[in-house]
Amino acid sequence: MTKALRFIADRYLVLPLGAMAALAWANSRPESYFVFAHRWSFAVNNVGMALVFGLVTREVVEATASDGALHTWRQVLLAVVAAAGGIGGSAVMYLAYLSAGDESSILARGWPIAGATDIAFSYLLARSFCRSAAVPVLLLMGIAGNAIGMVILEVRDPIVGGHAIGVSYIALAFWIGIAFRNCDVRSFWPYVLGGGAVSWWGLYQSGLNPALALVPIVPFLPRTVRGRDVFTEARPRVRSPLSQFERSARYPAQVVLLLFTLVNAGVMFHGFGPGTWAVLLAALAGKPLGVLLGVGVAIALGLRLPYGVGWRDVVVVAFASSMGLTFALFFATATFPAGPLLAEAKFGALLTAGVCLLTFGGAQLIHIGRLAVPVNRASVKAAESGVLAGV
Repeated sequence: MTKALRFIADRYLVLPLGAMAALAWANSRPESYFVFAHRWSFAVNNVGMALVFGLVTREVVEATASDGALHTWRQVLLAVVAAAGGIGGSAVMYLAYLSAGDESSILARGWPIAGATDIAFSYLLARSFCRSAAVPVLLLMGIAGNAIGMVILEVRDPIVGGHAIGVSYIALAFWIGIAFRNCDVRSFWPYVLGGGAVSWWGLYQSGLNPALALVPIVPFLPRTVRGRDVFTEARPRVRSPLSQFERSARYPAQVVLLLFTLVNAGVMFHGFGPGTWAVLLAALAGKPLGVLLGVGVAIALGLRLPYGVGWRDVVVVAFASSMGLTFALFFATATFPAGPLLAEAKFGALLTAGVCLLTFGGAQLIHIGRLAVPVNRASVKAAESGVLAGV
């Protein structure tokens, strides 16, 4: 039983399992499901998801540190430009699709949904088909894209009734993080429970999304210098507060993600509509094209891909980044009120799971990663010998 649970958690299978359970529940017993979703919505979306965003911030800190996989500003900026290209491509495709129908005016505000990236699932896809050096690019690109989307949502749709005093609480949270760091506090708990709680209250009071509470706190957690692989854990004896936080929060975050999909993924099967197809088309076509264009522009401007990463890897990364799922659902609930428009957008977000097939097909077509055509070294040497003999 323990091995089965660990297998599910390590592969983030709680997301599809939670989504399937939510869909089955919503379509078999809709009244009880929507009562459950309403009761748990605030606790999961605004409190529990803070833990998930804290872990995402931890990955940014590790990847962009001096010994991280993306330690140069050129590589970081390339990932950001690629993320911006993906958002731009998905937005253009989303709005272009809606312009052909009659509901473009009421659905147009949903374009950030198609630009979201489910970081966990996209990471697993890329790790299966790409070189290891390309995976951190996807990670940072997904984080940057989601950050851009969240900023757009916060600026466009601030929570009504926000108070300026919340900014002072956010500043106090920063000060708490700095003070703990200067005092060399070696446990992550004071940072999370002290600075994180103050940050949450400040964001809530200021009208911003409180799920971002740990984003300004996690960078203050002391870390241990390690190798260039962003996914390599520190040795137990030298494990830093940042690494301790990741290890302690990893499985609770899985529970949060399970609850998140249960609360947000339940939609009626008759909820298909223009918003569904707009999100799906923009995510599966517009976003990969935008990412490829963004990478091309970045390279033309003098930015660089990490060593060992080629265009075939970029193609797979572009498709893998199109899976929205968790973050697309998050953006959908923040964009539309409960009703048919939200149901359409949620269905589109769930259907982006189809990018698995596109990624697999693309990787097989261009022979990359585990699907690369094996090279027969003996035949290569024989061919080389024949050429030399002819010379």
